[in-house]
Amino acid sequence: MFRTSMYNLVKWKNDENRKPLLIRGARQVGKTWLMKEFGKIHYEKCAYINFENNERMEGLFSSDFDLERIITALQIETGVTIDAGNTLIIFDEVQEVPQALTSLKYFCENAPEYHIVAAGSLLGVALHPGTSFPVGKVEFMNLYPLDFLEFLSARGRDDLVKLLKSKDFDLITGFKGKYIDLLKQYYYIGGMPEVVASFIEENDYGKVREIQRRILLAYEQDFSKHAPNEVVPRIRMLWLSIPAQLAKENRKFIYGLIRQGARAREYELAMTWLTDCGLLYKVSRISKPGMPLIAYQDFNAFKLFLLDVGLLGAVSDLDIKSLLEGDKIFEEFKGALTEQYVLQQLIATKKIIPYYWAAIKGSAEIDFIFQSGSDIIPLEVKAAENLQAKSLKSYCQKYEPRYAIRTSMSNYRQEKWLTNVPLYAVNILPEMLQEKNR
Repeated sequence: MFRTSMYNLVKWKNDENRKPLLIRGARQVGKTWLMKEFGKIHYEKCAYINFENNERMEGLFSSDFDLERIITALQIETGVTIDAGNTLIIFDEVQEVPQALTSLKYFCENAPEYHIVAAGSLLGVALHPGTSFPVGKVEFMNLYPLDFLEFLSARGRDDLVKLLKSKDFDLITGFKGKYIDLLKQYYYIGGMPEVVASFIEENDYGKVREIQRRILLAYEQDFSKHAPNEVVPRIRMLWLSIPAQLAKENRKFIYGLIRQGARAREYELAMTWLTDCGLLYKVSRISKPGMPLIAYQDFNAFKLFLLDVGLLGAVSDLDIKSLLEGDKIFEEFKGALTEQYVLQQLIATKKIIPYYWAAIKGSAEIDFIFQSGSDIIPLEVKAAENLQAKSLKSYCQKYEPRYAIRTSMSNYRQEKWLTNVPLYAVNILPEMLQEKNR
């Protein structure tokens, strides 16, 4: 299974000023597989240490940070002779031994010749008060579920990926049916690596849903294991409210949907916990499209999305026939699923930080808005080929952006005041905008 993050790892390896690398991401997005595969392909040897329930490693890092002693112990633990230039050292679930996380500072300062990659679910890295985090002494890389292009590659359709990257939309449109069929599959399967691998091997949608439910159950068990006891019930209630929040026509988060009379202050810690763990994405409203967008962030208005479109379908108990064959009952939720998909692709590009815009009186709303160079780009999301864009038109008349984008099931086309980009091509938006600015 190919992950584009492998390119980032190779670039890190070849950097003369390389620091230890910390890979962040929710549980089960493929961090362990990626690190091991990187070690197998690009190094002669790989020393893998999993810190979960590992008392020997806990003891090793609890006394001091004598790096020679630590390397000796790691060699004994892994059975691998560690040579600085040709061995990848992997610290997995590093948050379970906070002092191992601290040791990365000393490796950076005193033994930079060692190649160390560490991984931890956000689900723990941010939850150890008193830990000396190696600020400025590590590099970071975020890992997400497979995006749509990675999904196409996993399905053996590198030809379709290559065609999309060519941006030859005359030719791309000729294969529209293939892209849409695979996109519908992706809506249901999502990008969790275990789920994708299962579908490739067995082609069984029932097994897909079974694994997704198992992942969701594991996340809920993590709530109890890692979160403060008094916050766990609120985390569960907030987590389970997400489908109802997204099913509304206006997807702005409303505390009253968690329970009647709920207040923001009661759920702030629960929300922070879930977003820090990478299980939820928070998209804030901006009051006006000014530069930089973060300066116009409205902290009281936001949308929450899950980390994966397939998991959203699973937690919502979405039926496969409704998605693949179409169902009027499903029409309203299709918008939520499509917005979740687009948000997930934007974040996976690692080049776009999405916000949304809404008029104060709620008369118009732009699904996503983001910076691209010196431009603020509005992006409207349509689930089907319904191309009415009243909000986008209203926004453009008011703010006169250089570029406006609508994404839908319709073909690519450039109009006077907007560009329609097919939903299956959302991943290449940054490259398209870069070419426009040349």
